[in-house]
Amino acid sequence: MPLSPKLYTWLVGAFAALGSIVFGYDLGVIASVLPSPSFITTMGPRIKDSNQEGLVTSLLLLGAFFSCPFAGYVADRYGRRWCILVGALIFMLGASLQTGAQNIDYMMAGRFFAGAGIGWLSFLAPLYQSEIAQPSIRGALSTLQQLALGIGALVASWADRSSVEQYSDERQWRLPLSFQLIPVIPLAALIFIFPESPRWLALKGRDEEALATLARLHAHGDIKDPLVNFEYEDIKASIKEANPENINPWKELFTKMHHFRPLALGCILQFSVQMTGVSALQYYSPLIFANLGYDSVQTLRFQSYNSIIALAGELACILLVDRLGRRWPLIVGNLVSCATYAVATALYALYPASVDNTSAHLAFVMMTWIFNLAFSSCIGPLSWAYPILPTHLRAQGTAITSCFAWISNFIVGQVTPIAFRQRGWQYYIAFCVMSFTNAVTIWALFPETKGRRLEEMEDLFKYSSWFVPSHPPRVVNAQKVEKEMREGRLQPGHATEHATDNAFDSPAHKWEDEKLEHA
Repeated sequence: MPLSPKLYTWLVGAFAALGSIVFGYDLGVIASVLPSPSFITTMGPRIKDSNQEGLVTSLLLLGAFFSCPFAGYVADRYGRRWCILVGALIFMLGASLQTGAQNIDYMMAGRFFAGAGIGWLSFLAPLYQSEIAQPSIRGALSTLQQLALGIGALVASWADRSSVEQYSDERQWRLPLSFQLIPVIPLAALIFIFPESPRWLALKGRDEEALATLARLHAHGDIKDPLVNFEYEDIKASIKEANPENINPWKELFTKMHHFRPLALGCILQFSVQMTGVSALQYYSPLIFANLGYDSVQTLRFQSYNSIIALAGELACILLVDRLGRRWPLIVGNLVSCATYAVATALYALYPASVDNTSAHLAFVMMTWIFNLAFSSCIGPLSWAYPILPTHLRAQGTAITSCFAWISNFIVGQVTPIAFRQRGWQYYIAFCVMSFTNAVTIWALFPETKGRRLEEMEDLFKYSSWFVPSHPPRVVNAQKVEKEMREGRLQPGHATEHATDNAFDSPAHKWEDEKLEHA
């Protein structure tokens, strides 16, 4: 019995997310590697300096930052699959250097190359997933990125705990570092078994391959399927209107306001994710919990439980994102983040390790768990599930927004150990304030994208109001849209609302409609 088209598409997207497992694993594993006595001895006295410790952590992010523009070029010129392969090979080099490092310079080089590979893989996974998905499962498929990250973090927490409990020599940190190679090897070996992005094929004029790939993904290979033909004609109409052969995509992103707007929102969204302080908690949990009197074994146990909570949140997001949308979960998640930081800051200030109050210390740990649940179910996954640029600009635009994710992550990773040692609990106030401003910004500027076809995103940002609460675009029913696509009641190249009576509730859109009627 053949797999249903949506299940097949889901499995293809899940395979592409293997690269994100190593991202989550690398984020989690460094927390136990840095305090390992054997690691400190091998790396030498430089590792005891706060700046050097922060650099070992954040070079992963710096590598990802510098690699993203190159990934965007390769993805557009050679295809999504080739880009995934190159990213996997770069990561293998970095992981090998980390595993065999004999001093801090080897470790830093390994972290940088591993980060470069992660930059390629994390950037490509949601882009590829969004380009192969039907509208009704695009949100769920794109959030697989964060689920894979959570799986990697969970495996890292248990690998860390096992190595600390069983070994006291170099195996305590070399074994966990070596395990990060495992998911990438099958990804590199098998990526060409899976289909190329049909939208990239159409962009390159390979129309027959694009149609066949859409049929393979969405209709058991039937190129006469109505849904497949609608998608194909919709993609072609979008590309024809954009005329990508005669434009400079980098210039287009910054000179056309309806392209710059979604680009700016993507950058703001990625920056806002790091301003929740999630990376500070991920990278430096041993330092944080040590200030409350917990030893390394207790900290790793807390992190193991935290990884399970994160995984539950990510699964909930996958199940609900295409029902609840993106906008309000992002707002609510940031408000919960603000509340947990407010409580955690008070607990950290009033009950440090010198105060014998086990209940207060456990309450602080629980605040980090509640924060992690909110982040994993609302904030982290949805930052990758907001594809808002047209096909001919998507790779370059996503590369730029990813750069914002990595550079802000780098800043947090570099500053956190210094800030904790100099400011202590006061450092948390910044994350409390910024989580609140994140919620306000998303409420004001971010329209809902749930259920909309990728090919109509340009119209959404061209015709809707910049201040979203004043004229919010109505929410689209993706299941209804797909039904209308199959029945021929929606024309390729037209906005979904023309068939579903869900108009962009914006004066700009109404003015444009009137102008077209008079033309």
